[in-house]
Amino acid sequence: MGQKVSAGDGKVVQVGLAQRAYEIVIREGLLGDVGRDLAEHNIARRYVVVADDRVASLFAKVLLDGLKAAGLEADLLTFPHGEASKNMATVAELAGGLARLGLDRGDGLIALGGGVTGDITGFLASIYMRGIPFVQVPTSLLAQVDSSVGGKTGVDIPEGKNLVGTFYQPRRVYIDTAVLARLPEEELLNGLAEVIKYGVIYDADFFRQLAAQREAVVARDQEVLAAVIARCCTIKAEVVVADEREADRRRILNFGHTLGHAVEGASGYTLAHGLAVAIGMAAAGEIAAAKGMWSREEADELRRVINAYGLPVTVPRQLDRQEIKKYLKTDKKTVAGRPFFVLPVTMGSVVITDEVPEELIDQALNN
Repeated sequence: MGQKVSAGDGKVVQVGLAQRAYEIVIREGLLGDVGRDLAEHNIARRYVVVADDRVASLFAKVLLDGLKAAGLEADLLTFPHGEASKNMATVAELAGGLARLGLDRGDGLIALGGGVTGDITGFLASIYMRGIPFVQVPTSLLAQVDSSVGGKTGVDIPEGKNLVGTFYQPRRVYIDTAVLARLPEEELLNGLAEVIKYGVIYDADFFRQLAAQREAVVARDQEVLAAVIARCCTIKAEVVVADEREADRRRILNFGHTLGHAVEGASGYTLAHGLAVAIGMAAAGEIAAAKGMWSREEADELRRVINAYGLPVTVPRQLDRQEIKKYLKTDKKTVAGRPFFVLPVTMGSVVITDEVPEELIDQALNN
């Protein structure tokens, strides 16, 4: 478990899950070498790359050419981009595509794209023929630091986000930092909320580093980004190894997600996930301050850093507050009608509690 640096090969983070252990490889320009690495590790006989139509047009050729150059048979299946595709209908359509291609249990999937693609592909891999191997090739900052690591998969249903899914670990994760140069500005912002999250829940020094290095991060400095991504992946790996199936410790990774998911749902999923999480983090900070769990100064510092990265800290006025609270009740983290919140007690440390009075939720929603 933890991070090692291999000279000339970038950074490698170990996810130490015994028989399900795997490596996260982080290197600029890695995309074209994925095929060679997969051939060396002999994970599957052939692969199907799954990508949304937008990502496929940007990166699929480089990945597929590398796979074929390594002597691996590979096909491509695509689906329409966006959160609206993250549903059972897309999974069924892709599963049909795999069957038509003749994929069997000796074959594997490659998730090429952001969090939506990773969640869909991981879920599909976990249920197709009752489980085939898959690897993650995340192309968004959000997916690189969060959703590609840890084995959570799932799709949305009308009643809520990620309510149908499985825990299913990838065999390897390949992070090419160079792809971030092609990322639209709003997608970079989308991932930065999850980056900031790791500092608040686990590593105060990392939080302060993010505050100090804001300009380099926003400018997409490759060296700085590689170090930031590696630290996020290392933190997530340590948390996942301690609690793979989210029975206890892993729940700290939901910081900002309780209200964030509710805000996202109330927006009809038009508000990007990372922006919703940023709002949720600021709200959690306000609730913690109101409960006297941490200081007003720390809550303000959190809001300042979130804001400095160009992320929102307040719920959009046009969103119906009662609709947000309705989504809170269907959140996976709600038990017997009581939502659980991850609240900070000091920078770098949080607790999980359902002791949040409704008036404090209302106050946070209207702050």
